[in-house]
Amino acid sequence: MAEPGVSRQAIAARTGLSLATVATLVGELLDAGVLVDVGFEDTTGRPRGLVSVDPARVLVGVDVAETYVRVDLFDVALRFVGGVEEQVHPEENRPEQVASHIVSGVRAVLEHARIPAGRVLGAGISVPGQVDRQGGVSVFAPNWNWHDVPLRDLLAERLDIPMHLDNPLRAEVVAELWFGARDRREDIIVLNLGTGVGAGLAFRGALHRGATNSAGEWGHTTLVMDGRPCHCGGRGCVETYVGAPGIIEHLRELDPGSPMLDVKDQTETMGALARGIDAGDPVALKVLAETARYLGAAIANLINLLNPETIILSSWVAARLGQPLLTEVQAAVARHALRRPLSATRIVLSKLPGDPVSLGAAALALEGFLSGITSATAARR
Repeated sequence: MAEPGVSRQAIAARTGLSLATVATLVGELLDAGVLVDVGFEDTTGRPRGLVSVDPARVLVGVDVAETYVRVDLFDVALRFVGGVEEQVHPEENRPEQVASHIVSGVRAVLEHARIPAGRVLGAGISVPGQVDRQGGVSVFAPNWNWHDVPLRDLLAERLDIPMHLDNPLRAEVVAELWFGARDRREDIIVLNLGTGVGAGLAFRGALHRGATNSAGEWGHTTLVMDGRPCHCGGRGCVETYVGAPGIIEHLRELDPGSPMLDVKDQTETMGALARGIDAGDPVALKVLAETARYLGAAIANLINLLNPETIILSSWVAARLGQPLLTEVQAAVARHALRRPLSATRIVLSKLPGDPVSLGAAALALEGFLSGITSATAARR
């Protein structure tokens, strides 16, 4: 559908659906304003009508992290249109403050693209921690100490667009399933390595949510008994050793006076660490090795437990540390994982361009919109 125009017959051939089914689905999408007629295809027989996505319809993807809010705009084919990013300072962690960043970001991208709110099919909003996506509630965000925050209601007071709340782990998995280079692999784990840490899961090509949409809280599994205190209330969690603050703590323990330390800005500290690794700085290389040692053991646990085909390192910490982190992690995993499941697992860096969380969030919003069409059609029938 991303091309200028496609016939119903071509859609049927590509999807394996019957022409009658395709005709029904296309009709529903035309009625909903997602697709538009764009003319006819010249053929030797009866002319074939062509359809395409409506270029005036858009989706919004929002990546809410502990240090930033990223808002991206996509067309209905999920092609990137534009985006903005606002920094979130450590003291800006109250729900009203975070909501203000989301609202200003959404308004900014729509104003820049000259798109009225009524043309937005939906906004996918990813927030860290446990999320009740049906109720639009942030159930628990440990790094902000949020408990049962009705975020969707807070946003609905200022944004008149359909909103779909979820967790970055789910968003990243959807982005990888839809757009990642999976080489037809269907059992994948996407590791979100940022301020927080988690594991998005997909089995047989389908997103795995768990009973309460809480699957993947790998960052809050215990890695070190009685280890570092964690925001979740536990000790020794994976996140406290391989999340950005945990990596910075490795640096502080190894060299308290390191010029790479910037206690006010973890993103700049991680950038300085990445530059130190590239330059061969011995302290930076020790921090990398220490991080990979913990991360390798935690990933080996996932491999032994879930036997995945692919593990994808994603989010901004993985992007900053890149290939050096991947190389060290692969070696560390090999020391801990069982040989048979390890032999079937690839560990790779995400190849998705841009922000995979905002892309996946927009895809979740599109899924929500299409589900609404399906429900409405079933009700009419």
